[in-house]
Amino acid sequence: MKTRTRKDTGNGESTVTVLVAAAANLGIAAAKAVAGVVSGSSAMLSEAAHSFADTVTEVMLLTALKRSEKPADEDHPVGHAGERYVWAMLAAVATFVGGAVFSVYDGIHTLLHGEEPGDPLLSYLVLAVAFVLEAFSLRTGIRQVRAEADRRGTPFATYLRLTPDTTVKAVVLEDSAALSGLMLAAGGLLGGQLTGSGVWDGIASILIGILLVYVAWVLGRSNAQLLIGRPLPRPMRAEVRAELLSVPHVVGVLDLITLIQGPGEVMVAAKVDFRDVVSAAEVERACETAERRLRERFPAIRRVYLDPTPATGA
Repeated sequence: MKTRTRKDTGNGESTVTVLVAAAANLGIAAAKAVAGVVSGSSAMLSEAAHSFADTVTEVMLLTALKRSEKPADEDHPVGHAGERYVWAMLAAVATFVGGAVFSVYDGIHTLLHGEEPGDPLLSYLVLAVAFVLEAFSLRTGIRQVRAEADRRGTPFATYLRLTPDTTVKAVVLEDSAALSGLMLAAGGLLGGQLTGSGVWDGIASILIGILLVYVAWVLGRSNAQLLIGRPLPRPMRAEVRAELLSVPHVVGVLDLITLIQGPGEVMVAAKVDFRDVVSAAEVERACETAERRLRERFPAIRRVYLDPTPATGA
């Protein structure tokens, strides 16, 4: 059965979201590094590593967006949408290695060897500016997620958890973690300023690292599921089955496979039992009707493969 494809129009919005996050993180990382050196704060240095890791992550996400737009060809008949998840997985690894490992190590080093707290004024200023920039970046990501969730009639939290657009999901989670990390760093600075001890700074650094481990795990798990092959949610699969059964001459759906190949790109394959008395021409028309109805009801469905199969031979 023939299929039709169309370009993912959501890539433009995702690219803008990732670019905003990358630009914000690059400037923030440099400022945090300077403030960390001046103040001697391990939490600030951990935050600098966090922002540098986020910048690397977003470069990988931009690469993912660009490469996933390549059209299908003879060697890649279903396109390159899946490459988005490969690069997004590498981005999750970068978050873990570049941010989490450094933060935990630096925090433990501070607890074991101590540190002399310096002037925290510059660090406070950098944290305040970083908070504003990260909040703006997060707002951009949330607006895109909310708009997409509204278009699909899905609650915001559910869409964020299940969305196959892991580039935007990464931006929202990383910016949320960044805001939490900024507050932890500020708490570490304040604790050191009030007590004269670097213990609070070390604890803040370790907590930032643990936060990044969690974000890396969530993103890695999401991308791994999509790389292995994730179907449509169960309620949507039931709707696809019901739509197929509503097509004239279809008496049973013996096997149904749905596969998310990329954001807004789903493949459907099914073994379908037709009435025994119908002609080959009627089967062909029924297949065309089924594809048209599925694509009208679920715009994300790009490819539909129907295999006429008698019930006894399923």
